[in-house]
Amino acid sequence: MEFKLRGEHVALCDLLKLTGIAGSGGQGKLMIANGEVTVDGRPESRKTAKIRANQTVQCLGQTVRVVAD
Repeated sequence: MEFKLRGEHVALCDLLKLTGIAGSGGQGKLMIANGEVTVDGRPESRKTAKIRANQTVQCLGQTVRVVAD
């Protein structure tokens, strides 16, 4: 799926919530803490990592491509 970025970046935990992968920001943070999230193919452990346009996030078998608005 694609996520259209409205600003310069979005926090990783917020991205998981906004795309529906996580039911809440807290659930998204738990997924990140458990090592279930990768950014551009690398594990990401920072809950508020700044995700920018042209990055790809994967979690629970779902892939999100972040694109500029």
